[in-house]
Amino acid sequence: MPFRDFSPRDFEVLLPLVQKPGRYTGGEPGSIMKDPNEVLLRYAFCFPDTYEIGMSNLAMKILYGLANARADCWCERCFAPWTDMEALMREKEIPLWALESGDPLRDFDLLGFTLQYELSYTNVLNMLDLAGVPLRSADRPSLAPLVIAGGPCACNPAPLAPFIDIFVLGEGEEVSGELLDLLAEHKRKNSSKEEFLRAASKLEGIYVPALNQASVKKRIVKDLDTCYFPESFVVPLLEVVHDRTVTELFRGCIRGCRFCQAGFLNRPVREKSPEIVDAQCRALCDNTGYEEVSLCSLSTSDYTRLPELLDSMLDWAVPQKINVAVPSLRIDEFPKEMMKKLAQVRRSGLTFAPEAGTQRLRDVINKNITEKQILSTARQAFSGGWTSVKLYFMIGLPTETDEDILGIAELAQKVVDEYYRSPDRPKGKGVQVSLSVAGFVPKPFTPFQWEAMDTRGELARKQALLRNAIKNKKIKLSYHDSETSLLEGAFARGDGRLADVLELARRRGARFDGWDDQFRPALWKECFDDLGIDPKEYLREREKDEALPWEHLGYGVTKAFLWREKERAFSAQTTPNCREACAGCGAGCQA
Repeated sequence: MPFRDFSPRDFEVLLPLVQKPGRYTGGEPGSIMKDPNEVLLRYAFCFPDTYEIGMSNLAMKILYGLANARADCWCERCFAPWTDMEALMREKEIPLWALESGDPLRDFDLLGFTLQYELSYTNVLNMLDLAGVPLRSADRPSLAPLVIAGGPCACNPAPLAPFIDIFVLGEGEEVSGELLDLLAEHKRKNSSKEEFLRAASKLEGIYVPALNQASVKKRIVKDLDTCYFPESFVVPLLEVVHDRTVTELFRGCIRGCRFCQAGFLNRPVREKSPEIVDAQCRALCDNTGYEEVSLCSLSTSDYTRLPELLDSMLDWAVPQKINVAVPSLRIDEFPKEMMKKLAQVRRSGLTFAPEAGTQRLRDVINKNITEKQILSTARQAFSGGWTSVKLYFMIGLPTETDEDILGIAELAQKVVDEYYRSPDRPKGKGVQVSLSVAGFVPKPFTPFQWEAMDTRGELARKQALLRNAIKNKKIKLSYHDSETSLLEGAFARGDGRLADVLELARRRGARFDGWDDQFRPALWKECFDDLGIDPKEYLREREKDEALPWEHLGYGVTKAFLWREKERAFSAQTTPNCREACAGCGAGCQA
C-alpha cells in the first residue's frame, strides 16, 4: 500500500468520521510518553484485534511496562483498526501509527505481535500492510523494523513462519529484556539482520524460522515473586471487555484436562506469595482508580493460599468498596468459607466449567468432577445469595454421543431446580443459568492433538439437538459459529502451506475472522480452492508416528506422556491432579 508523507497526528482528521474514535487517540491516564530522541529503541507492541479486546490483555500490560522501565526503549501500543478506519486510512494514504506518539509503525525498530487466537492471523498481516511493512520476512532485508511474535499460538508457528522474524516461545518477561539488550547492541554495531538473528537464536525461548532450528525450548519464569509486574496500568478512555485491574495468582495448572492447551503449555505450576499478590492488587487499585480487581489464573481455587489472600485483601477492599473477582473457579472447590468472603463485596455472576454433560465424557476429558459436586456447588452459591451462574461446555469432544449432548440440557435444568429447592435462596428473585457452548478444537501439545475434528454438518446437528432440548426460559444458550471453529482448527494444527492461504485471504479482504459479522467463509473456501489445498486435511485424525509441524519445539510435556493420556481418555480413565500424584508429564512440576 503506498503512503504519502506522514506527520505525527495527521490521522486526527479521520477521527470524526469513525465509530469509537477513542480507539485511536491515545493519551489515556497511565500511558507512557518519552522523547524519541533520547531512546535507542522504538518498540510497537501490536495487538491484532480491536482496542477494547487488546486493552484487556494482561500480557500486553506487563510487557508494555517492562519495556518502558528501560531508559533506552520506548514501547508504544497499536491495535487493529476497525473496518471503517481502515477504509479511510487507505483512501487518504495514512499509514498505521502508534498510540503514544502518533508516529508511523514503519519507523520503529521492533514490531511485536501477541498471538492469542488463530483467527487473528489475517489481522497481523493486515496491520503490517497498513504500516507499509513488507509482509514476508525475506522481503525485509534491513534490521528494522524487526517483526516478532509470541503468545499461546506461537506453539505452532508454521502458518505464520514466513512473515515473522522471531517467535518468542513461552513466557516473555525475562527473554524480552535479553532480546532488547541484544537488539540495542547490534543496532549500535550497525549489524546486519542476519547477524542479529543468528545471535538471537542462541537465547533460550527464541525461534528464528529462517534458520531452521532443529529444536527450541520454551522460556519460563521460575520465580513469580521477583518477576517484573507493573504497579500501574494504562486506564482506557472507553469501555473495554475487562474493564478492571488484574493480577496473577500463579501460572500453570495441576489438573490435566485433556482438551486444554493452556493447561499443558504453561506448566510447571508456580505460585506467587499472597503478600506479593495483595501488594500488587492494592497498588493497582490505588494507581488506576479501578473499583474491581480480578485474581487471574487457569484455576483460581487451586491457589493453595487463597483463603489467606482473601482475608488480607478484603481488609482493605471492603472499606473501599472494591469488588474482588475470583474467576476460573473449580466446581469441586468452592467452599462455604470462600463464598462468605466473596459475599462481603459486590456479587458478580459465578462461572464454572463442567465442559461435558455426562460423567462418562467428563472422565474422558479428565475433568475430575461429578454431578453431585456440580449441584452441591450451585446449592452453596444460591444459598449465599447468587442468582446467576454461567456454565461452559464443549461439543465435538472425542467419543461424544448424542446422550452427552442431551446431558448438557439435563444438567442445566438440574441447576435451575437446585435454585428453587434451596430454602436460603434470595427471596423474590429468579435464577439465570447461562450455557456457553464451544466447538472442540484439537490443539497442539494436548493429548487430543491427534484427534479428528467434527465436520461442519455434525457440529450444526449437535447445536440443534441441544437447542431443541432446552425447554426452560431460565436457561440461556449461546454457542460459537461452527465455520469459525473449523478455520481455527485448520490453523491450530496447520503447516507452512497455510501461509499462502493466509496471505491470499488477507489480500481478498479477510479481516477480524473471529467476529461473526466480519467472517466470510465463502472467501476462505475460494482461497483454499484456488491454491489447491483441502482444509479437511488439517481436521483429520493423525497417526501416532506422524510428523507434526510443532514437534521441534519444546514446551515441557513429552509426546509419550500426551499419547499415554490419549489412550487413557479412550478408556475413560482419569488421571489424578499433580498434587495427588505426579503423572510424569516431563514439565518438572513441583505442584
